[in-house]
Amino acid sequence: MLGFGPPAGSPFAGPSSARQRGSAGLPFAGIPPELGRKVEHILAREPPDHPDEPVPFTHVHTDEDRHPFTLRRFLARHRWKLVVATLLVVVETIALQAGPLLTQRGIDDGVAKGDFRVLVLVAGLYLASIGINVAASSARVSFTGRMGEQLMLELRIRVFAHLQRLSLDFYTSEKAGRIMTRMTSDIDALGTLFQDGLVNLAVQILTLAVITAVLVSMNLSLALLTIGVVVPVMLALTMWFRRASDRGYSRVRDKIAEVLADLQESLSGIRIITAYNRRRHNVIKHDNVLGEHLDANLYTAKVGAIYGPATEAVGIIGQAVIVLVGGKLVLAGQLSLGELTAFVLYLTAFFAPIQQLVQLYNTYQQGQAAAAKLRDLLAISPSVQELPDAEELPPIKGAIDLENVTFGYDPANPVLQSVSLHIDAGETLALVGPTGAGKSTIAKLVTRFYDPQAGSVRIDCHDLRGVTLESLRRQLGVVPQEPFLFHGSIRDNIAFGRPDATDAELYEACRAVGIDDLIDRLPGGLNARIHERGSSLSSGERQLLALARAFLARPRVLVLDEATSNLDLGSEAKIERALDAVLGGRTSIVIAHRLSTAMRADRIAVLDGGQIVEIGTHDELLALGGHYAQMYATWMSHADKPID
Repeated sequence: MLGFGPPAGSPFAGPSSARQRGSAGLPFAGIPPELGRKVEHILAREPPDHPDEPVPFTHVHTDEDRHPFTLRRFLARHRWKLVVATLLVVVETIALQAGPLLTQRGIDDGVAKGDFRVLVLVAGLYLASIGINVAASSARVSFTGRMGEQLMLELRIRVFAHLQRLSLDFYTSEKAGRIMTRMTSDIDALGTLFQDGLVNLAVQILTLAVITAVLVSMNLSLALLTIGVVVPVMLALTMWFRRASDRGYSRVRDKIAEVLADLQESLSGIRIITAYNRRRHNVIKHDNVLGEHLDANLYTAKVGAIYGPATEAVGIIGQAVIVLVGGKLVLAGQLSLGELTAFVLYLTAFFAPIQQLVQLYNTYQQGQAAAAKLRDLLAISPSVQELPDAEELPPIKGAIDLENVTFGYDPANPVLQSVSLHIDAGETLALVGPTGAGKSTIAKLVTRFYDPQAGSVRIDCHDLRGVTLESLRRQLGVVPQEPFLFHGSIRDNIAFGRPDATDAELYEACRAVGIDDLIDRLPGGLNARIHERGSSLSSGERQLLALARAFLARPRVLVLDEATSNLDLGSEAKIERALDAVLGGRTSIVIAHRLSTAMRADRIAVLDGGQIVEIGTHDELLALGGHYAQMYATWMSHADKPID
């Protein structure tokens, strides 16, 4: 269905006015009143939404995922549909190739003998064969079209589900543009192959087989001459084209991935690009990337330009030889005029499939190159895997233990080294320390975004490796430093973790984080629309919505990755008061860069160099006179006044 933003002039961007939004160049989100009826008319003509169908998804790799992705294996489950398509192809081909034989009968038995009834009969049979061919072709195109769309749907779901299954380390090392290429141009190339390429390939191969059999039955010497002159040259050209096009189309797939990756990065960083006046530089850079893509396509076009005319020339030469030799046989009385005419017609039809196979081979090569890219993607196993015998994690109290944990995003350079930590159920622990000390890494291990290389992470004595990911994540809540909001309504974003939440529960979460006044200001309240990534809201408002989302999910363990860093002092104080009420009875891990946030925790753990160097309450750490005391003294020296 079509989606539209709030009416023009709504305070959707927080405190900014509509005029301020327009002068800032933000996208227009309203619908002019004069277009309202047209919009309603368009919406009324929209097709109904597809009903929600159960889609199988599991965090465990299935047997299908363990085997390399190949076209043969992917199509094997649809073998009976392929059989039906093949039967339609057989009927279509036989009906189409009946024409030259009927022409021979019409010339030899009708024209040569002066029998008009034979001509009428041949003409009737010719029309019947054309009708059968049209009917079979129409049925084949319709059937294979539906089958191709089903295959595309199945493949897209499989690739998307695999992307959902992969761990975070994949997305930190892979460009988003390359991933988009797999889901767009690569699958589109396979779609072309499924819907047109494979079936047409079967049509042309079967046509060649039928024509070859007919030529041999009509005149063995002419058939052997055709096969002996044409086929070896065609085979040599095809082998060369296959090797050259393999290299070319593989390079094309790589270059289009680079084009989309550069485009995605430029669009995501457009604010920084504008701020640093790098737009011209980016255009030049993208022009260079497009130039490499152009070179790859020009190479494949050059290969095709050589192969196509060469095969066509071979075909014309073959026809000339057959007319010369066959004409001599007709003059000698060893071959009838009708047979020579049919032979030349079949010979023309013999070269046409070869020309079609050239084009289809291009499609096939593009599909094979795309299949190779998808095979590489589907072969990637998630680093955080759910064991086949993983157990459901029962309702937890929230006691967390890290036992001799060693972890590094690059195993050769560990971020944490033999870290042991115990957090009581219901306790709030703040993690402080310099950048790169491992604060966020501990949070990622507790939420099992990553698994440690050594040691174990436990919740209520349950090793996280032995429980299902769904039962674990259902009881965890995460509020990152940079919140992510989806395009949709306020309601959809807050209820993301609990889609069945009532309006009363949604408003309660909004009041808890102090965002109820924003909801009341927006036209539509909870139904107000949010632009992509929440660009129509301020950073503080996005953070408040992310907090409301986490609170509504009612997690037993909540991780706050400096969730108040994007708020002004007034909003921060309001959020911290809400945290005192909402986090009661929950285990909380707070990654704090502001010591005012850390001071509110039950205990504070100080990390440095991948290890916990101090742990205790605020007063205990000050009395210790170590790392935390130095951090506190530095912070106080930069503060305008002491903060209780």
